[in-house]
Amino acid sequence: MTLKKTYLWFIIVMLCNLNLTAQTTTARRSSPLTVAPPLSISLSSERLERIDNMLKQSLKDNTIPGAVALIVRNGRIVFHEAYGNADANGKKLQKDAIFRIASQSKAITSTAVMMLWEEGKFRLDDPISKYIPEFKNPEVLVNFKYADTTYTSRPANKEITIRHLLTHTSGLGYGVIDGDERMKMLYHKAGTTDLFTTEPVTIKDVVMKLAKLPLHHDPGEKFTYSMGLDVLGYFIEVISGMSFEAYLQKHLFEPLGMDDTGFYLPASKGDRLVAIQHKVNDKWENYPNTFYDVNYPIKGAKSFFSGGAGLSSTAKDYATFLQMYLNGGEFNKIRFLSRTTIATMMANQTMDLYGDGDQHYGLAFGVLTEQGQAKGGLGSPGTFVWGGYFNTQYFADPKEKIIGIILKQTQGSTGDQTSWKFKQMVMTTIDD
Repeated sequence: MTLKKTYLWFIIVMLCNLNLTAQTTTARRSSPLTVAPPLSISLSSERLERIDNMLKQSLKDNTIPGAVALIVRNGRIVFHEAYGNADANGKKLQKDAIFRIASQSKAITSTAVMMLWEEGKFRLDDPISKYIPEFKNPEVLVNFKYADTTYTSRPANKEITIRHLLTHTSGLGYGVIDGDERMKMLYHKAGTTDLFTTEPVTIKDVVMKLAKLPLHHDPGEKFTYSMGLDVLGYFIEVISGMSFEAYLQKHLFEPLGMDDTGFYLPASKGDRLVAIQHKVNDKWENYPNTFYDVNYPIKGAKSFFSGGAGLSSTAKDYATFLQMYLNGGEFNKIRFLSRTTIATMMANQTMDLYGDGDQHYGLAFGVLTEQGQAKGGLGSPGTFVWGGYFNTQYFADPKEKIIGIILKQTQGSTGDQTSWKFKQMVMTTIDD
């Protein structure tokens, strides 16, 4: 091969590699998150101290075993503190502690879906069966026999679309945490996996089982919290030709610098994972294995990439992800999403099917409305929020350019009031 041909071949290979990259460079020049004094971005130091005191008091009141809280404004960290213990043995919680973020994974999965959408790979109202044929001709549950879990069903009046999966309107259920006992029994019988497992299960295995099960209702008819984002994790594998884990790592986590976020932890980071705790006789104890394995994500087969609940992260990593949204889809000179795409994602996708008017539901985000703002302490209209099964919460206010994250790892009733107090008190620190 001549030198000229070798050079042309090199250029072709490079261009092909560029086409495999979902994110692109941009003239925008935001910076990575850095620490700044509160007054430099018009936040009150005295009011931030109130938050510190509130969290310390919650520890004294024994309503939480520990927490990490972080506040960012205008891309600057003004509050990042750790409180209490990381486990029931008294290990002190650190600011870089790693938490199971459970359903906060959904926002990340939705982001990956929309990055592929921006490449023209599919339309939001495409039927999912176009890419995962097993979902063709879905059925809706009609009658159910508790004695032996047999059932009858009817054909659904439409196909499940990608939009339905993103908005929890597909009619799919959520297994063990489903609100319908019949669905719990059917999902259990089918052997679906909802949450963390150390067994050699793949997301494809679970999705193939889901495709055979009846739906709660016709697609688009109701909001039913579901495993739709897990289906989309497998959908990303089909569209991208990569494992879901590898896709997130290449296209989101590495370019964003989210070094402590992923489905599984290397041994070197295992000691940073916070234990799940619960109260027993008013004393905190490490939670036992139940329908999920508390040893996830540090042990086991490490093969299950749950788009709905499988990721672990730190407060700073997740704040970095949210800052990309507040930057209009850009972070550190890299564009991940267009500002117009984000507008679509935050728009009311479910109309009156979700909530009581205080929030509407976008593409895997709860979004505050003007009615919600009137309630007080929840942020500006457009503030987007969600939380996780193990007591983690976040919010990001695009108008005030402020992010609040509070991470805990608890199960069961504890009397914890820190979530609403934190959000309410963060919004009162604004001093401009």
